[in-house]
Amino acid sequence: MKVSVKTPATIANLGPGFDSFGLALPLYNIISVEETVLPGSGIEINIINEKNNENGIGDVPTDKTNIVYKAIELLYNFIGQVPAELKITIKTQIPISRGLGSSSSVIVGGLIAANELLGRPADEKVLMSIATEIEGHPDNITPAFKGGMTMASWEDDGSVIYKKLPWNDEWKFMVCIPDYELNTEISRSVLPKEVPLKDAVFNLKRSAMFIDALYTKDEKMLNFALKDKLHQPYREKLVPGLSDIINNLKHTNGVIGTVLCGAGPSILIIYNGIGVGEIKEIVTNTWNYFNVKTNFLNLPLEKEGASIII
Repeated sequence: MKVSVKTPATIANLGPGFDSFGLALPLYNIISVEETVLPGSGIEINIINEKNNENGIGDVPTDKTNIVYKAIELLYNFIGQVPAELKITIKTQIPISRGLGSSSSVIVGGLIAANELLGRPADEKVLMSIATEIEGHPDNITPAFKGGMTMASWEDDGSVIYKKLPWNDEWKFMVCIPDYELNTEISRSVLPKEVPLKDAVFNLKRSAMFIDALYTKDEKMLNFALKDKLHQPYREKLVPGLSDIINNLKHTNGVIGTVLCGAGPSILIIYNGIGVGEIKEIVTNTWNYFNVKTNFLNLPLEKEGASIII
């Protein structure tokens, strides 16, 4: 038996919602899991780059250290088993190490596929908890499971509390993907272990404003809310041109706000459907100064999460 799951790309943080806010985009990885019939064949992991572009898949391990296998192993352990001979196939569309939730996508897809293969011994709460344990935070995991715009918290008992939030379909996404990778561990390493109280309060206020803007569809409030003092200022040195792009787009017609995609280095521009050409020109010219080439994706919100396709 073979089970395949399609899981969307995700973007976390969205400015003030560090390790909490996340949204799904219609760009997908497909993870297939099947038990092989040949005894002693062990674990086989195949990675297929469907976009045939620079995705960094050569650095992804294809042994038991693979993140998908580790997630599946935890699921098997949860039901008191060890993984049998498995064949895992990962078809990638989501660029790796660009802040687009590639690791969350394959973790969630692998868990759902393996759970289906096992006869669904675990409910969604358990799967979400296991996935978050592997990933370390729920901001990408939750929209990968549920789709849409979400906020989530990983509790001390290992559970994940989440809520889907509304999104105004008139607010569009432009994802600006640079031609280099940024490892999440490196991006996390520059963050301080403690922050000034005033910065924590700043983000608390902006997060509240962000949620209010979503429910009231208040564009000016959203623009005001998309500010951060907990992670973006520390990551600027790892993403050359980030602060320049944010400043250069600040008064551009149509732009609501500009934020770092997760841990970076991709940049997300939220706009109201106008000024696309000018926005692209500003980003291209700014990053050209830093010898960075850009790939642009104009994408809507993906309202559906991971789904079984076979």
